[in-house]
Amino acid sequence: MRIGVVAASSAANPDVVAPVSALAAIAYPEVDLVFHPQCFAQAGHFAGSDAVRAAAFVGYANDPSLSAIWFVRGGYGSNRILADALPRLNDAARAKTYLGYSDVGFLLAALYARRIGHPVHGPMASDIGRKGGDETVARALGWMARRDRAALEPGLAGQPSIALNLSILSALIGTPWLPDLADHVLIVEEVSEAMYAIDRMLFTMANATQLRGIAGVRLGAVTAVKPNEPDWGETLEAMMERWCRDLHVPFLGRAEIGHTQANRVVPFGLV
Repeated sequence: MRIGVVAASSAANPDVVAPVSALAAIAYPEVDLVFHPQCFAQAGHFAGSDAVRAAAFVGYANDPSLSAIWFVRGGYGSNRILADALPRLNDAARAKTYLGYSDVGFLLAALYARRIGHPVHGPMASDIGRKGGDETVARALGWMARRDRAALEPGLAGQPSIALNLSILSALIGTPWLPDLADHVLIVEEVSEAMYAIDRMLFTMANATQLRGIAGVRLGAVTAVKPNEPDWGETLEAMMERWCRDLHVPFLGRAEIGHTQANRVVPFGLV
């Protein structure tokens, strides 16, 4: 199984190649990881210009010799290539698994909205650098190579789900790139935001007409929270309950996803 690795957003550290490739060779010998040189390009904030990133993604997505696209890292920028890249995808692209999270949620959501391939929220290649990163990355490889159900977020059974970073969801609302999520459980996570900013994004979620009809909301990890002055004085769970009441859906509790070592796999739709 050949898996293409690309960067839709920010550039990756070249040091990621050796440890991820070694892990794949030992634990998943059927996998051949193919890193696109564009993963390590640099154009200001980005892994190459918008055109370069779009071309790398489209080239690998349309390659029938590749079974999956694995995003090397997040950052920012995948939203800037949607209008260029998605109309150029072919039948080979429609058969692939696409796996990543964070900023890559823009692409995953847009693919799901157009029923292109099999988008999956899960660990990226650069997560090998986390403490316990081998275990984290193994979940992504295990799902792509073997559909290993041990990699899955444990609360998915029986209901279509989608997982997104909350700030990415907020940016997608009101655009044509947000999929129809009727009857889906929406799982959100966040990193490096203050509580007031999280509350503001939950306001957008709770009042988005595009989200009417979802089945409920779950909350993944919220990490590296920036300090509030004065103290915010409300728990995350209380915030979720409050905004879910406004959305008229249940808050369904916590989920094992996020910018953490414990990030688990969430295929979009029904497992």
